[in-house]
Amino acid sequence: MKGLRLLRWSGSVLSPRTRPCCFLHKYQYQYRAQPFNLFRLQSSAAVPTRTIPEPEDDTLPPDPTDYTLLPSPPPSRAHSSARLSALHARLVLPPRLPLETLARCLIDPSADVNPNFNNASLSILGHDLLGYYTSEAILCRYPRLPTEVTLAAVYAYCGSKTLAAITREWGVEVAAAPGGEVDPGFLQCARQEAGNASVNGTGTQLKDLSNLSEEVSTRPNPEQQMRGWRQGASSKTVYDDYFGDEIKRTETDYSERPELRQEDAQRKAERRVTLEQASTGFVRALMGAVYLHAGKKACYNFFKAHVLSRHLDVSRLFEFRQPTRDLSKLCAREGFESPVARMLSETGRKSRHPVFVVGVFAGKDKLGEGSGGSLDEARIRAAVGALKGWYLYSPLEVRVPSEATEGKPWEPVLVDGGEVVV
Repeated sequence: MKGLRLLRWSGSVLSPRTRPCCFLHKYQYQYRAQPFNLFRLQSSAAVPTRTIPEPEDDTLPPDPTDYTLLPSPPPSRAHSSARLSALHARLVLPPRLPLETLARCLIDPSADVNPNFNNASLSILGHDLLGYYTSEAILCRYPRLPTEVTLAAVYAYCGSKTLAAITREWGVEVAAAPGGEVDPGFLQCARQEAGNASVNGTGTQLKDLSNLSEEVSTRPNPEQQMRGWRQGASSKTVYDDYFGDEIKRTETDYSERPELRQEDAQRKAERRVTLEQASTGFVRALMGAVYLHAGKKACYNFFKAHVLSRHLDVSRLFEFRQPTRDLSKLCAREGFESPVARMLSETGRKSRHPVFVVGVFAGKDKLGEGSGGSLDEARIRAAVGALKGWYLYSPLEVRVPSEATEGKPWEPVLVDGGEVVV
């Protein structure tokens, strides 16, 4: 299978962009609507360049070094940032990843709404890559995991809280406020305001909650509320994202009310995010940038070094309500004999703290073993141990589908019948 040429379909991401500094205030928004490119892609097709509009009057342009006119630092300042170079070396990023792209990954869309200078496009690509690599690693390593446990494991590896913790571990600091004069090595975002707290315990609220009528009018209708009532595991795998969360779908008809388009654009421009959301977007954008600049192999190595290398005890993600019933259904489905609980040993039966050891057997095979302060507790723990022993089966050699393109023959992995349905 032929590989894709990244430079042909991702020129808007790979080509570094600059902002002209010699423009007047009245041309600022005109430029931001049509940014020009000073660089050319390394391909046969030439990239057309746009010229800066000349001012109508004879006033002198502002100082070119006045970066306060820009919402985010220009890419030309990336090579002069020691903090950015240190981050590039600390993460052992590929040499093909330029500092301009790394600086772009640190700019959240809330800080700069221009898609040519924020990490929105890179974050979408990195979000899909993280979900794909994490899902195939978990499903190939534990092919018998239930759906709920699989979704919880994927969230534990690449969820928002985990990616925010990774950002802190990398030593990335957040700027107090975004701006063109800020060092490009800081994570820039427009932070969300605090909740409706009181000022120094005086009872004076920071926000006015008089517009409750508007919030009540924007509540979803009963048809939209029924979408949130779906709790089945099958619906989460079909309709929701790879975390099992419902995808927010907004259907807005701009043809009947064109003024809504401008309101939505203004709402996006004034959007503020939390520190966790900005950190999550940075890690996802960096994942996508490594994939575009260095290729698939370097991206997968970066994923294994920083995400998949984190320890996760999958056995603690299980929660059984009636383990003895589930074990009986599992044995009936797999053609085993009915499970029977037998006491293996005991100590201190008439004391204050007795201990009973119970084993669950299917014929002559022992499925699980558990101990407890009573016979019922030990029997339930033995059934839980037997179920975990079945679901946590892992093959000796784990291979994922993404390794099939490296020239090695593909060997199919185990496809289990699924979790027990009671």
